[in-house]
Amino acid sequence: MSFTYNLQKPWNLSLSQRYVYDSATDTHRMWVYSTDEPMSQGSDTDPRTEMRWLQEYTTGRHMWEADVYVPATTDGATIMQILRIKRPSGTPATDFMVNAYNQNGGTIKIYNGTVLKSGAYNTWWNLRVAHDATAGKIDVYVDDRHVATVSDRGPATRHFKNGVYHHGSGRAESRFRDITYWVSP
Repeated sequence: MSFTYNLQKPWNLSLSQRYVYDSATDTHRMWVYSTDEPMSQGSDTDPRTEMRWLQEYTTGRHMWEADVYVPATTDGATIMQILRIKRPSGTPATDFMVNAYNQNGGTIKIYNGTVLKSGAYNTWWNLRVAHDATAGKIDVYVDDRHVATVSDRGPATRHFKNGVYHHGSGRAESRFRDITYWVSP
């Protein structure tokens, strides 16, 4: 299925200072520094350069998939998430986050817990996140292997995001190619 997105980046920089798209390889490259500004002036959020998907949903089965590359300089950044943009008061802003940490050659985790992949730095690998919003379940696959099932955080209007939302120090980067969005009734 086709998808559309907006790019979010530090408010005071041009997009080309934090994002490059290579059409020959269908690769999106995004980076940010811990000292960068947030995406809007006056915001207290961490710096980011992310693709904010415009396909919003409340029910049904939705899947995001891409080949992912995380350079070894990245530590403490969210590289993919399901954001809850309309949700009951007092509930979390995200259903799911995939974070990269400088451990064991690059460790990819759900938030800071379940390990999805080790040895992830400086190599391409495949990530697939399938969200059954009606059933409240999220299935995660790495390199075509099912690695986790987690519950979402209840009813909400949500969308996918990918890129770097940096919670660490220094420079964070991620690259995505062959991004695919799937919807099943």
